[in-house]
Amino acid sequence: MEKKSLVYEGKAKKIWSTEDEGLYISEFKDDLTAFNGEKKSSEAGKGALNNKISTELFKYLNEKGIPTHFVEMLDDNHMLHKKADVILIEVIVRNIATGSLSRNLGIEDGKPLPFTLVEFDYKNDELGDPKLNDQHCLILELVKDEAELDYIRYMARKINELLKAFYAQRGLTLVDFKLEFGRDINDNIILIDELSPDNFRLWDSESGESMDKDRFRKGLGGLKVAYEEVLNRILGK
Repeated sequence: MEKKSLVYEGKAKKIWSTEDEGLYISEFKDDLTAFNGEKKSSEAGKGALNNKISTELFKYLNEKGIPTHFVEMLDDNHMLHKKADVILIEVIVRNIATGSLSRNLGIEDGKPLPFTLVEFDYKNDELGDPKLNDQHCLILELVKDEAELDYIRYMARKINELLKAFYAQRGLTLVDFKLEFGRDINDNIILIDELSPDNFRLWDSESGESMDKDRFRKGLGGLKVAYEEVLNRILGK
C-alpha cells in the first residue's frame, strides 16, 4: 500500500489517500506543539515512537471489542487505517485532576476524581478548542442526536477502564487523555486518530514522574527517553 495524495496535515500527522478508497495512511511527524500551537519544537524519532505505541494500543483495544480505524503498521512512521469522517469533538477523559482542570476549577493538582470525568471540546483551532456541552454539540450538528453523545461517552469510559488496567499492570497511572471518533463508510462511530503520550498523561506509578508530552509543555526535557520507556513497558521489555 502506497501514499497517493495528501488529504490533511495536522500538528502531529499527515494523512494520505491510497489506491483503496476506503483506506488512508497516517504519517507520524516528529513535530511537537503545545498550548494550541503557541509552543513548537521537534524531537527526532518521536513520530515513530507514537506510531508504535498507538499500534500496540489499537491492537489491544480491537482485541477487547472496541471498534477502531486501525488496520496495520506499515513501517516506523506510517500506519494504514480505515477512512473515516472525523466527528469534530475532542473527548477528554480524566481520572486525576491536573492541567487545565486544576487551573480552571481550583481542584488540587494530583487529586483523584470521585468518578471518571468525560468532557467535550470543539475540535477547532481557530476558536481555541472551546468547551462544549451536549446542547452545543447538537446546535453545531456535530452529532445526529443525544443517543450518539451517550454512545461516545460510553465508549470513552469503556476505553478508559481497559487502558487504566493495561497501564497499571505496567507501572503507569493513566491520569487523563484525549480521544477522537469518526464515522466509517457504513456510518458506524469508531475510534480514530492516535493513542500516544502526545494525547495521554501518564505518570510513573511509583515516582509520579511524567511520561508524556508534559515533559515538553513544562520544559522538563527527556521526552524521547520517556516515550521509549512507555513503549518498552507496553512491549514487556
